[in-house]
Amino acid sequence: YSLTIAVFEIILLAFVFLVVCLDTVIGLYGETIEVPCNNGAPKQKDLFMIKWKYDNGDLLTQLKDQNVSVMASNEYKDRVSMAENSSLLIAAATLKDEKTFTCMVVAGSDISEHPVKLLIRKAPTRLVITNASTELEIGKPTQLGQCSAHDAHPAANITWYKNQKPLVADGKDNFPNWWWMKPLASTTTSSILQYTAEKEDADALFTCGALNTLSHPVSFTITYPTEKISLQVISDGPLMEGDNVTLKCKADGNPPPTSFNFHIQGKEVKVKNSDTYTVTDVTRESTGEYKCSLIDNAKMEDSKNITINYLDMSLSPYGKVTKSAGEGLAIHLQTDASGKLDLVTWTKDNSKLDKQPKFNKLTYTDSGKYEVVVTMGTLIKKASFELIVEGVPVIQRLVKQRGKDSQHKVLICEAEGSPKPTVAWSVNGTSADESPYINGKITHKLTIVPIFNLTVVCTVSNELGQDSKAINVSTCKYNVNSSEDDDTTKLVVGVVVGLLLAAVVVGLAYWLYMKKSKQGSWKTGEEEDGSNEESKKLEEKIDEKLEENSQKVEV
Repeated sequence: YSLTIAVFEIILLAFVFLVVCLDTVIGLYGETIEVPCNNGAPKQKDLFMIKWKYDNGDLLTQLKDQNVSVMASNEYKDRVSMAENSSLLIAAATLKDEKTFTCMVVAGSDISEHPVKLLIRKAPTRLVITNASTELEIGKPTQLGQCSAHDAHPAANITWYKNQKPLVADGKDNFPNWWWMKPLASTTTSSILQYTAEKEDADALFTCGALNTLSHPVSFTITYPTEKISLQVISDGPLMEGDNVTLKCKADGNPPPTSFNFHIQGKEVKVKNSDTYTVTDVTRESTGEYKCSLIDNAKMEDSKNITINYLDMSLSPYGKVTKSAGEGLAIHLQTDASGKLDLVTWTKDNSKLDKQPKFNKLTYTDSGKYEVVVTMGTLIKKASFELIVEGVPVIQRLVKQRGKDSQHKVLICEAEGSPKPTVAWSVNGTSADESPYINGKITHKLTIVPIFNLTVVCTVSNELGQDSKAINVSTCKYNVNSSEDDDTTKLVVGVVVGLLLAAVVVGLAYWLYMKKSKQGSWKTGEEEDGSNEESKKLEEKIDEKLEENSQKVEV
């Protein structure tokens, strides 16, 4: 009996030693698994044979310097092979492959066996969350849902995640109080999560996972009462007169309240099924405190002070202004605003001016439409006046020019005045040309062919009065193919020739007079007083002759 007990103990110890020393390999379902021989030890030099087998028979064998021979005739016939290092290769692993494979090595006179335990791990085909709660209440432990992992081997150990971070059962209110897991079948596991929600969980995504497989995320409605409300003023910028102001009352409860009281400058307005209220066309008197509160709890409220910006402007003069040339005109611009002006811009006839116009002595060029634009934020104010400067027309210049063919004279009359003057000539002509009337100025040209020397008068007039100027115009018959400068030169020459002729005439007349005077004294003995009267007549004739010669040489 003692011997039997001793033998049993020896056998038991050998079995325990075998189990403890047994190599283990873990393979994935569906993959090719490599089972090492002798824990991957190098081949022995005197190696004669290597054989792989399992409980039901041999799988394959290889003699020294020969090819591998597959001996299996069952499901392993087309799935097993041997690697270069003598490892067993099993393709398309299944759960049935979870068993012990033995590598037998024959080297010289030694025979050794190396058993290897193969374990197969299979991820669940799917993980689903069922029986999910429709909503979670803050601070109240609630069953969030049940996660099931199907067809896993071994049965999956399920982990819950919030926003991809694993949940830890530490007993705090903001973490799951506990979870419970049980196998529903040999390859299916289920886990139920009980969770205490917080406000931050309103947008949280929950998943469950096992063996690198995750379920589809789920979210939950988190309900909690309103603890605070805030009043918001919806505006793109500072509020100006004429704007519409939208007030929004925001509560932190979930579901949020749908009705509110708005207090508009002391007046309470109830708004149902909306959290906004719009005050239209505000004015500066709309400046003040605005509030909103819960209908069922008036103490829960919030307020905002709202300032409405404004801009006033007055301009003097305004409209149409008529002034006389030479007068002065004072410009007065006054503004009243709730803040600093952004810009003041002056224009004349749509052209920008550097500064506000100043008129000490008005001229015709000052006439035009003046506009001022004042801006502050989005507020814009405009005002304008139209200035008309009037005056009796005045001729500034009256000149003559020789035509290109030297047969014509071009008369130019330049005048200023307002309203627009009318130009008239004392003679008829051709090619009358009038310039545009700009800044009170007008120029009129008239082409004539003088056949004799004449004086031409230009007259300009409007309803305020008129002005005239005259110019002498001579004929062009002695000046063909000559310039205006040649005309002047020949005029000087003609004057000199005329004076010479006049001197000859005077000398001749004086000689005749002296001769006649001497003859008279010899014959009659008249007094010298008689000769004085004759001298006067002779001088008159000489003057007439000089004037006639002067007219002949005039151009």
